[in-house]
Amino acid sequence: MATTLADAGPRLWAPVRHRSFRLLWTGQALSLLGDGFSVVAFSWITLGLTGSTLALGYVLAFQAVPRALFTLVGGSLGDSMSPRTLMVASSWTRAVLMASVGVAGLTGDLTVWMLCAAAAAFGTVDAFFQPARVSILPSVVDDELLTPANALMGAGARTAAVIGPAIGGLVIALTRAPVAFLVDAACFALCGLCVSRVRTRPRKPRPDTDGTPEKQASLGARIREGITYTVRDPRLRTVVALDTAVNFCYAGPFTVGFATLADQVLRGGSATLGVLNGSLAAGAVLGTLAGGALGGRPRVGLLVAALAGWLGAGMAVLGLVHSTPVVVGTVLAMGFAIGFQGV
Repeated sequence: MATTLADAGPRLWAPVRHRSFRLLWTGQALSLLGDGFSVVAFSWITLGLTGSTLALGYVLAFQAVPRALFTLVGGSLGDSMSPRTLMVASSWTRAVLMASVGVAGLTGDLTVWMLCAAAAAFGTVDAFFQPARVSILPSVVDDELLTPANALMGAGARTAAVIGPAIGGLVIALTRAPVAFLVDAACFALCGLCVSRVRTRPRKPRPDTDGTPEKQASLGARIREGITYTVRDPRLRTVVALDTAVNFCYAGPFTVGFATLADQVLRGGSATLGVLNGSLAAGAVLGTLAGGALGGRPRVGLLVAALAGWLGAGMAVLGLVHSTPVVVGTVLAMGFAIGFQGV
């Protein structure tokens, strides 16, 4: 046991010795920091421009819907195209989009419909980055390093998800919302630069059932295959339906609601909005760690029902209290439930 524990540390950090892994890790962290910035920046600049929560809902919906729709396409493309190419193209496109919004905001030319268009384009392009960052790792490190490499990538992703919104809120509080978009653009540009320098190995073709290399299916065929598999499996179909319903119920309060809560109820400004989003991510990290440590296989239906109840109770608390510490603690607990259920 002592030998195993003593060896665990060196094994965990072994991928860091590889330059390409360090570049990939840095690129992912910068991209996820940029995502955290964008959540706060889009919300705050929309409220400042219009003062309307309805307009904020439009902007965030224009971002979320394309991201959800095109993630499946991005995942399928990652099987036939180079994940590095997808990541670089996505990063630099997002950099241009965020810089355009920032410049338009500083010059006073920004409108809510420009924000909607930028949000839709951002969500679409972002959908191609996320699956690619998952699929690229086996072509960067050797098979024996995949486990520690995944652990380090996951730790970086969780850390960026926590601090990204908080830093974004602080930047807006110290400067102006358009400046946050320019900082966001710099994050994505640096991400693209890092990933473009990553060296990858050719991926091995997956063998078919008869041992021969699997024939590459078309993009549409792969998407249809995934949808068909989900629909035909009753357990998977039920879990996806329930998870979609729960996400639908809390997505609005967590996006539009957080911005409104920070601005109109807590009167804390953009920094408070960043803390709320960061607290949700921090709670999810703790919930994921707790779920992994406890192990076991609870009934999925019971777990989803418990999550819905927990989130419902949290929403009720957020609607009744006006204390920032209580709100932050409640959001942290809600994030914990989401992370625990995700395990």
